[in-house]
Amino acid sequence: MTHRQPGMPEAPAALLPRPPLWTALARGALCRCPSCGAGPLFAGFLALRPRCAACGIPLGRIRADDAPPYFTIFLVGHIVVPLMLLVERASAPPLWLMAAIFLPLTLVLCLLCLRPVKGATVGVMLAFGMTGSEQGPDLPERPG
Repeated sequence: MTHRQPGMPEAPAALLPRPPLWTALARGALCRCPSCGAGPLFAGFLALRPRCAACGIPLGRIRADDAPPYFTIFLVGHIVVPLMLLVERASAPPLWLMAAIFLPLTLVLCLLCLRPVKGATVGVMLAFGMTGSEQGPDLPERPG
């Protein structure tokens, strides 16, 4: 683990520690720093912290972009669609009841899964060395 002192230049991406794939994926899914597992990964619901509070690794430049929503839709779809088919086969409820059950269920599952899926995606990206450093140096943070 690297500890960065304030005022020191950022280490190149090649020098940053790369955690093992499954370790980084699991730590990210738990919304912890994929590198050390000690610091929190998120500053908001989906916003990454600029740096890990524990190990100092730069997290804020890692861009997962559209991958977490796609993975979340894939995961939730594979949970909700079979449940819908089972309920339809078992009792054939009216469409309004199916919508009243499965629309809120889909929304809740998506909201519950999106953050851990984004954390796992960031963990995989960090394990593969995709740190966002190719975008240039960090921009200075706004005061207060």
